[in-house]
Amino acid sequence: MGIKKLLIANRGEIAVRVILAAREMGIRSVAIFSEADRHAIHPQLADEAIFLDGPTLPNGDQGSYLDADRILEIAAQRSADAIHPGYGFLSERAAFSEACAAQGIRFVGPPANAMRQLGSKRDAKELATRAGVPLVPGYFQPHANDEDLVAAAREIGYPVMLKASAGGGGRGMRPAYEEAEMRDLLPVARQEALQGFGDDEMIVEKLILDPRHVEIQVLADQHGNALSLYERECSIQRRRQKLIEESPSPVLSPATRAAMEDASLRLVQASGYQNAGTVEFILDEKSGEFYFLEVNARLQVEHPVTESVTGLDLVQWQIAIASGETLGIAKPPQKGHAMELRILAEDPAKGFLPSVGKILAWAEPKAPGVRVDTGFAAGSVVSPFFDSLLAKLIVRAESRDACIRRVDAALRDFHVLGVSTNIAFLLDVIRHPDFQVGAFDTGWLERALPKWSPTAEPPMEIGVVAAMAGGLAPALAGSSKQSWAASDGFRNVRG
Repeated sequence: MGIKKLLIANRGEIAVRVILAAREMGIRSVAIFSEADRHAIHPQLADEAIFLDGPTLPNGDQGSYLDADRILEIAAQRSADAIHPGYGFLSERAAFSEACAAQGIRFVGPPANAMRQLGSKRDAKELATRAGVPLVPGYFQPHANDEDLVAAAREIGYPVMLKASAGGGGRGMRPAYEEAEMRDLLPVARQEALQGFGDDEMIVEKLILDPRHVEIQVLADQHGNALSLYERECSIQRRRQKLIEESPSPVLSPATRAAMEDASLRLVQASGYQNAGTVEFILDEKSGEFYFLEVNARLQVEHPVTESVTGLDLVQWQIAIASGETLGIAKPPQKGHAMELRILAEDPAKGFLPSVGKILAWAEPKAPGVRVDTGFAAGSVVSPFFDSLLAKLIVRAESRDACIRRVDAALRDFHVLGVSTNIAFLLDVIRHPDFQVGAFDTGWLERALPKWSPTAEPPMEIGVVAAMAGGLAPALAGSSKQSWAASDGFRNVRG
């Protein structure tokens, strides 16, 4: 029996994204929102919206969006038969998946046992070894103390990378180039891991210098079927946080792509994985070798890139798989080239400091091949309590060069007034000669643009002010919500 009512245990653009996907499937939605999101878009779009008591700032499991007991209580009160966790917050907490099952509520994500196995870097690497997936040389023993890790690093050979065993997103990660540095960094990395994941266990790996970061999107159903959906190039990063993703990768050969996809399918099937997931690799472009990095056992922020080149709606497939449907589709051909750029509320000229406040005007690009996923509009408040993601700009064209040109035009047509954004910085990134030809790695951005200041061109927000003066403020104020209400091509295909 299919899902009838879906509670979205998240906020912002991903909550909006799930609400609209569910609506197109005839599924009613329940949104939850904290005080900081009282005037956000997602509670307005949902069929039902419930205010979350408690602190806005996430603080362990007591934070409003992290209060699993309260969220399950709301789901029961509202007769929701499924919960979609989005990404972040509760999305990779196996205990939450189990709690949903205990209450007879479908969790739109992988089963708890697969989540635990793949959520631990150590366990995931052991599974990868058994599945014949290539690994970077490293030390992954449980309960390793500092001396164990130092000895392992000495044997592996510097440089090495310290990593938190329990998590990702760059937290708890530190490169070490010599033993003295390794000893200094260990307590720092452990503390960061403990704060971020409640677990200070560490692993150590050989540091591959100047790698590329490439990931494979997978879908797996409850009946043993799995499908790989090409790669996303994620090497444009700042402080190990992804900023621009694209597909196909500008450097991946057909043979390497096929090998990565095959390795990904072996790994997810060996783990009993179900639903959408991403298998991440680092690529040594010099040798052509690739190595398993981790599995993100959830939907990724950059999933629209894959949707753009395959025509599949990954959120709708998540819901279908959670309903017990069979993944009865052939792998679609990869069509054209797509990029996603993260529009952030931050000031790149001031060291990328976060920018908060009320959005006074908001105007999105409107053009063929351009999509904007957002949870903000004019009048929304950017809070200091959550991450700085304002929107995702997703662009598709027939070739990479055409896609870059379309991205350039879309960025110039994207205007936000009231908070600082990284739009002008992104323009400089995509116009850089190295980016234009695809010559970059995970450390490239910080080498190419170590310090950034805006050009002498007039601020792009002047266009918004001029539009407001011309009487277009109502249209601008509704632009975000209107764009979400539109039916885009990427939602038309689930099978």
